[in-house]
Amino acid sequence: MKTFAAIYIGSYEISLKIFEISAKRGLHVIDHIRHRMELGKDVYANGYVGYEMADELCRVLKEYAGIMESYRVDAYQAYTGITLKDAQNYMFLLEQIRLRTKLEVNFLSNSEQRFIGYQAVAGSPDFDDMTKESAAVVDVGGTSLQITLFLDGHVVTTQHLMLGMMRIKEKLSGVGDVASHYECQIQELVDKELEVFRALYLKDDQDIKYVILMGDYCASVMNRLQKEKDGHKAEAYKFCSYIQKLQGRNLEQLAEELNLSNENDPLIVPALIMYRSIVKELNAKTVCTPGMDITDGIAYDYARKHNMVKAGHDFEADVLAASRHLAKRYFGYEPHLDALQTMSLMIFDALKKVHGLGKRERLLLQTAAIVHDCGKYVSLVNGARCSYQIIMSSEIIGLSHLEREIVACTVLFNVIPLESYEKLADKLDRKSYLTVTKLAAILRVANALDRSHKQKFKNVKASISERNFVITIETEEDFTLEKDLFNSKASFFEEVFSLKPVIKAKKMIV
Repeated sequence: MKTFAAIYIGSYEISLKIFEISAKRGLHVIDHIRHRMELGKDVYANGYVGYEMADELCRVLKEYAGIMESYRVDAYQAYTGITLKDAQNYMFLLEQIRLRTKLEVNFLSNSEQRFIGYQAVAGSPDFDDMTKESAAVVDVGGTSLQITLFLDGHVVTTQHLMLGMMRIKEKLSGVGDVASHYECQIQELVDKELEVFRALYLKDDQDIKYVILMGDYCASVMNRLQKEKDGHKAEAYKFCSYIQKLQGRNLEQLAEELNLSNENDPLIVPALIMYRSIVKELNAKTVCTPGMDITDGIAYDYARKHNMVKAGHDFEADVLAASRHLAKRYFGYEPHLDALQTMSLMIFDALKKVHGLGKRERLLLQTAAIVHDCGKYVSLVNGARCSYQIIMSSEIIGLSHLEREIVACTVLFNVIPLESYEKLADKLDRKSYLTVTKLAAILRVANALDRSHKQKFKNVKASISERNFVITIETEEDFTLEKDLFNSKASFFEEVFSLKPVIKAKKMIV
């Protein structure tokens, strides 16, 4: 059994959660400390975290370090998100934290933050059952919210919306003190964005069976509604009706009703209105509030990576499902994409002893093969560059920002000449640059084998013979086009792997 501590510095709160992790019990929370601090307000108003706020942050984190020491934690992870990263003095602040508290705080991109929180929810026993039909996982944070849509058990899309509790509160700070007017403004803001989401990703008659809500206060609403501690599901109309009854009450009354410790929390109202609008706009039948937050996700991520818990959900399948939907949305030619996946992975596996890449890079190559042509929907001339922009603008749940950059660059340099590391150093570190180089070389050769998009080859096999990489094919068609283009792609492959790719054909008609 291990004791683990998770710290998260958010836009309006610093949270510490202590866990016991064991093979039998899994993750068990033994303490949870929260300190309200509106860092986001400083960043949005001034562009940086002020001295007094920075001093308080370090003081709180030093106290957290003392609490961790008292529990004799075996390991910890401390993270912050995009809000703090947007501060002009971000790097100086992290250095002050390190010097004054001895804590190393790491940055999470939006992709990483949302996925970490999503992991904890997806690890729950009934998650796969809920997503088999239709479900939306909605993660509401201080600065934004993210919706991951499931239809028929597969991820359809993940969309990031700049609607968070703190952001809405600051945006509407000048509306006035009339509660009803303030609540209406919040509802209009949220409804507008969700109407667009629904129009783009749901058919007119398509409803969502489950909305899985992540965020502060939603579990409190559910507990009060269900009047039982373990109840985390309710019919959507009951959930919305209960929130409707709460409208117009002041903060002290809301805190008392929901059994909240902070009687003057200004984020309660934006949160409640957002939850009701989300459930209503998605026309959900059932609301689920697992009651998990980012710190649960941090602990789950640590335990999974250290083989202390088994993942009950296939996260790689989510990546591939989201990629296929993205390709379908931009009218990718499915037979070609299937052929390219098969040949790319076959080449990757045959080069296993040469490229030194692992299972994760194999997934990135497969993802690149699926989405490589999506940019042609925008421009046939600049398809590769458009593909890059589409991939980088799309959240693919399960991929970090860096991994998405690797996929996008692999797709880009599948077509255009590879740029030097110096030109890409602001996007990729050296290891990632080498990964892109190897994956792009493989994708180029695989793509050349189906340049006509007619899948002329059958029973394709690959092997290394001395200094040659021999690709054996069976075909009864003329593949002059593929052969000529293959030779033009071979030089880059040879430069990367020091192997010359050669086609060996059977039953060939020239």
